[in-house]
Amino acid sequence: RIINGLYTTLELTAIAMGIGIIGGTLLAVMRLSPNPMVSSLAWLYVYIFRGTPLLVQILFWNFIAALYPTLVIGIPKGAVFWSGSANSIITPFIAGILALGLNEAAYMAEIVRAGIISVEHGQSEAAQALGMTRLQLMRRIVLPQAMRVIVPPTGNETISMLKTSSLVSVIAINDLLYSAQLIYAVTFQQIPLLIVASLWYLLFTTLLTIGQYFLE
Repeated sequence: RIINGLYTTLELTAIAMGIGIIGGTLLAVMRLSPNPMVSSLAWLYVYIFRGTPLLVQILFWNFIAALYPTLVIGIPKGAVFWSGSANSIITPFIAGILALGLNEAAYMAEIVRAGIISVEHGQSEAAQALGMTRLQLMRRIVLPQAMRVIVPPTGNETISMLKTSSLVSVIAINDLLYSAQLIYAVTFQQIPLLIVASLWYLLFTTLLTIGQYFLE
């Protein structure tokens, strides 16, 4: 049961970090957009998700069906293309991924934005003078150089995500911590089981730290 919980924890970490990195990169580019509406929307997203506790966000997504019992894709007051029960779609596992991933995107947005800003502005002007589009500028000039600033804190965020994922135990996802809790609820061996969970967390944070070192 502990090993199965460990697999769930690693899966949550990988998926949530994937969402966080992709979403954070998009938000960072939006924050730096000359369009005030686009940059304001990105700022508002970061403001909300960084300003509210992650535990509250996990509980919010888990109970989203209380607010929206049915999820619908369609035209307002028009054709409905798809609909389904929120309870069947937003399972506890999906709620955990949404909470962790969307929250991480807000933090990654600031990390990526800092990396983009660190690239000398003259290079962007030179690329634009050569006729590059904004997308080409980001993909070929800015982001490759910004990675040296982005990678170290991203590694730290991944290590933090592995440990933070234990919060999903409050919505009964069978992660590493919750699996240990289920066992000690029967055996009453709380301290030994918590030590077991801590050692697994420590092992994988050590592996991630080594990986981060070589990646840098």
